[in-house]
Amino acid sequence: MNQSNEGQDAPAANERTRLFAYLTSSQAREYRVIMDLFTGPLLTDLSAAEVAQQLADRGITLSIDDATVRCEQLQAWGNLVRGVRDARVPTVRDFLRSRSRYQASKLGGRVHRDAEAVLAAGGGAQEVARELLGAMLELLDRILGRLREPLPDAEALAADVTTVFNNQQLFNESVRDFYAYLNAVLSRYDLAGDEYQRFKELLLEYIDLITADVSRHAPAIVARCERLMPDLDGVLRVLNSLPVLVMPDGTPVDRLPGRHRSDWEQLYDWYSGRSGRSGPETLRSAANQALRQLLTNAKRMLAAAGTGVSRRGDLLKLAGWFAGADDESAHRLYAATFGIYPARHLFGGPEEPGVRDGVNTSWWDATPVDVPVSLRDRGDRNARGRTSSVPDPGFDQERLLREAELEARTRQAAADELVAAGALHGARVSPAARELLLELLGALLARHQDHMLSARVTDTNLDLEVTAEPAPGDRTAINASDGTVIVHDLRLVASRSIDSAVGRPERTA
Repeated sequence: MNQSNEGQDAPAANERTRLFAYLTSSQAREYRVIMDLFTGPLLTDLSAAEVAQQLADRGITLSIDDATVRCEQLQAWGNLVRGVRDARVPTVRDFLRSRSRYQASKLGGRVHRDAEAVLAAGGGAQEVARELLGAMLELLDRILGRLREPLPDAEALAADVTTVFNNQQLFNESVRDFYAYLNAVLSRYDLAGDEYQRFKELLLEYIDLITADVSRHAPAIVARCERLMPDLDGVLRVLNSLPVLVMPDGTPVDRLPGRHRSDWEQLYDWYSGRSGRSGPETLRSAANQALRQLLTNAKRMLAAAGTGVSRRGDLLKLAGWFAGADDESAHRLYAATFGIYPARHLFGGPEEPGVRDGVNTSWWDATPVDVPVSLRDRGDRNARGRTSSVPDPGFDQERLLREAELEARTRQAAADELVAAGALHGARVSPAARELLLELLGALLARHQDHMLSARVTDTNLDLEVTAEPAPGDRTAINASDGTVIVHDLRLVASRSIDSAVGRPERTA
């Protein structure tokens, strides 16, 4: 909870909830159109007569007295405030009416804009603004570059800081909306067929894309925040040198994000998880939960298809019967299908201790009766299936060993091909060798993100070592039969690992 909300008392909080009253009123359509008039242009100042006239232009007929009542009610709820413009009119009556002018209040306008955005939002999935992660990384680099200047440009620095936090807010909101949509769809029991197939492709491809982007950019953003934290006081000092709005009564104004140390600490905590669970970990957990729910739905559909007890086709057929039946037949069909008959509890048999249900007890309030799973799902008590024999794992073990040996020989051949090439610029290798090089290069770049020094990565199992030397303006091009890979600003060399090359006996076939 924010510090400002902690200081609010209960009456003030209850007073703000009245701002939403017009949305659930019986005249909600009229109130919404009136709020549209006041929240459209800036500083709209209208009288009740002008409101009635503009409503008539929109097809809503209201008298001036009714428009006055609506505006006064909106003022009582806090959505409108009285205007202060002086009027020049010919008569006293017009003067009294013109003095009753209204404007949208600050919170009233915000509530209306947010409510209209929610009402206009679609029910489908919304794209995640994952491209903002790379933009945030560039902005943080730009902020670090400005701090190295003798006199940083305060306006440019403020623009970069505001954009960083706006991007982070937009990314968080788009992620929340996307996973809320996933949860709504995955909780549906009728998700099946082509709809399930399309949703499965969306889930597997798009969630993997989001997780990959977050995993790639999050460590870099954490590194930039760590470099920025020691100079954070300088950033705030430059931002505070700009003109700041000060209220006449001394009340604090709402500063833009990034103007307080706590804003930067929250940004750093979201990506690093220093004070709890990080944002990337939360996204990965949500993705795993969605995939587990997807597998649960797949198991349910497979079980229903295998045993022939799917209720989807039966319910669709039953719905068709109801659609073509008259009222009397529909009641009889409902009673025959669901067994809904008048409730009568009959006593008889031995005495039961602690009896609570009588002849007048409703089924809603009666003690529930446990029904076995077999009886509930299949309608009988017969046991299904038999104990299966334990399969022999020997064949699977042999197959897995053969596949592992083949993969090891393929990787070793690719490693020997890279070592034979040596300096990789202009070398032509096989696609397998190219993929092995990209795998090692990815591990190298993940460990050594500062490309100003020479770095190397070693695979001791393959006796392979790849060295990356900084070469600003230069590049390394590796050719293969299915394409060319170009690595900028680095010179790549493949060789035998130092530890294995010294004193290593010759390998024989």
